[in-house]
Formats: sequence, C-alpha cells, structure tokens
Amino acid sequence: MADRGADDKDVAGTIAARLWNGRWLILAGFLAILAVYFLAGISAYVLVPALAMLLGAALLPAGGAGQSPEDAAAIEAIGLQRLSGEYLAAAVADPLIIFDHAATIVHANASAFAAFGGIAPGISLPLKFRAPEMQALLDSMLSGAVASDVVDYTEKLPVERAYRVSASSVGHGTDLYVLVFKDQSEARRIDRMRADFIANASHELRTPLASIAGFIETLRGPARNDPAAREQFLQIMQNQTGRMARLIDDLLSLSRLEMKPYLKPGTEVDLRQTVDGVIDSLAPLARENNVAIERNFAQGALSVPGDRDELFQVFENLLENACKYGQSGGRVVVSIARGNDGSEPGFDVTIRDFGPGIPEEHIPRITERFYRVDVESSRTQKGTGLGLSIVKHILTRHNARLTIKSEVGKGAAFSVHLPAH
Repeated sequence: MADRGADDKDVAGTIAARLWNGRWLILAGFLAILAVYFLAGISAYVLVPALAMLLGAALLPAGGAGQSPEDAAAIEAIGLQRLSGEYLAAAVADPLIIFDHAATIVHANASAFAAFGGIAPGISLPLKFRAPEMQALLDSMLSGAVASDVVDYTEKLPVERAYRVSASSVGHGTDLYVLVFKDQSEARRIDRMRADFIANASHELRTPLASIAGFIETLRGPARNDPAAREQFLQIMQNQTGRMARLIDDLLSLSRLEMKPYLKPGTEVDLRQTVDGVIDSLAPLARENNVAIERNFAQGALSVPGDRDELFQVFENLLENACKYGQSGGRVVVSIARGNDGSEPGFDVTIRDFGPGIPEEHIPRITERFYRVDVESSRTQKGTGLGLSIVKHILTRHNARLTIKSEVGKGAAFSVHLPAH
C-alpha cells in the first residue's frame, strides 16, 4: 500500500509539473478560444471541447528534443532507485558476492550459493576463502590501496574449479564491495588437453622421423653399396612413413570431429547393411590373422538415426582392433541386438574377441588419445593410439555410448549402445 501511495504521489507531481511548465501556453490558448467565442459567436458546445483539448495537449509529455538534461537525469535517477541490488546480482550468471568494509557477506546471488555453498549474509569472507590469493585480494580492497583487482583462485572441493576473481568497490562512499567469480575451469581443461595433445603428437611423429633419418644416414654411408641392407632399410622407411600417414589421417579425423561435437545426424542408417559392409571390408585382414568373423544379428528392421560414414568408422575401428589384438582367440563374434537394459529403445552392437583381454585398470583410460595398453604390441600392429578416441567422439555426436567388458585371458567385448530415435 505504501508503494502504491508513493506511485500516486509521483503521478500527481508529474501532472502538476507539466501544467506549471505549460502555464503560459494554456493561458494564451484559453484567451484565444474566448476571443473566438465572443467575436465569432460560436456555440457553447464547441467551447467546452476546445478547452478540454487545450488542457489535454498541455499534459502530453514533452518531446525528447525539448527535454532538459536536468529532467532526463531526474527520470533516470527515479528508474534506478526502483532497481534493487539483489535483483541486479540475481541477473548476473556468474557467482557474485557483495561484502562490507568488515569483509562480511552482505548478499550472494544464487550462482554463488550453488558454487560454494555454506555462504549467507553475516559470514566472514576471510574465513570462507582461506587461500592466500583471496586473503591478499580482500586486504588490498579493504585497505583502499586499489579500487579494483583481479586474482586467480582455485576451489578444491567438492570438485576442483578454477576461477578468475575480480573485486571492485560499489559506488562512492558506500563501504560496499563486490566479488565476481568467472569460471575458467573449462578453458584451462582445454588448454591442458591442447598441450598434452601437441606433446603426444610430437612424440609419436618424432620416433618414425628419427628412424627414417638414421636409415638415410646409413644408406649414404656404410650401406651405400650393400643392396641387401638398402632393400631392408627402404622397407622399414616405407613402414615408418605409412605409420606417420596413418597418424596424420587420424589426427585430422579427430580434429574434424572435435570441431562439431554437437552436430546431430539427420538421416537413418541400416545397421545390418553397415556392419555387413565393415565385415566384408576387413575380411582380408581377418584371413591374414587367421581370425573367423561370426555374425549374430537380430531379426527385423535395424535402423537408427545417424551418419553412415561415421558409424562405419566406429565399427571398422572396433572390428579391426578385435582382429589384431584378439587374434590369438581365433574368432570374433559381431552381434546386433535390440536394447534390453530398460532404458530408451535402441540397439546394441557388440564386437567380442577371445584374445588375451584387457586388464581392468586400463579400461577407464582406454579411450584417451594415445593411450595404449601395450605400446610395443600397438606399434607392431600399426596402431596410432587414436582409434578408440575417434570412436568415443563419434558416439557422443550420435548420443550413443560405449561399454567395455573384459577379463584377462578370456577376451574383450566392446558394445555400442545406439538410441532408436
């Protein structure tokens, strides 16, 4: 009710101000209408509407061009007074904390509660944020040494998060200050990933380059006139260049996938036809490794939304790994079954080998880039260490997931769970 009364007073004051500002115009118009009435003899029915229109015109707001700077400033001040600091803080997406000259929290927005928890008005900031960089930031602000400052701060619990914290005073003479926490965790994770990626890629390329350089030096020196050694070294060099070419192809493929991780495929893929095509394309590799590929497909339509070329690459990588690293088992079983895990309808494509299997401690990391269970075996099989990482990225784009089950000595099973819609 008090707010309504204040609004009524504001309206009345505005009307009175407009009438006062236009008093001379109203007087001149009134005299002109009276003169016309008496001299021209117009009807009284015209006089009353004319006077009403004159009064209405005087009450209309003045145009922007005629508005004085003082009036504009007054209007702006009235609008700002209606804004609450709490509403402004709530409009900020980042965690925001307002504190006073005693470093006591005055207000914290919802993002700050979600990020840090256990904060409320009246809590001491130095007790909540004990990191040296935060203590130094608060001291510099409260001492008046600086008007604003920025530090990097890492929150350890419940999960590690990195923030760029900016502090500044609120207005002049308010004895209030504000902290804004800008989450840098994802950017730093990407930076670390990029650095690791460059280091790993450089290492993978350096090894074959060093080998090729050594063989070239030998061919120019001691083996210059040795045909048998020259043939052997050239074959090794060809293998190494082939390995580098495969590595570069996988790097480019992975880079393209990372550039569009959320692109949703819009076409239907026939799983039966796609998996059959993969098996046919890898039949020579299976024969070379003495591996028999068995099919076990469900009946009926086996279609899912997706990109055929990308899903072909997924199953090709998985089946190729099964033929190479599980060749000691002598067979690989490729099955397509309707999803029966109680979740959304879909299909499970499982590629199972009966080789040495994968130790349990390696399974959580096996889809990381350049991660290998057995480095020597991987290089012998001409692996790049990127195949399963590519698989993971493609499945992420298809809203699918990969499940790995293995027991040492009994082989491994890689299952791709694809939603039907």
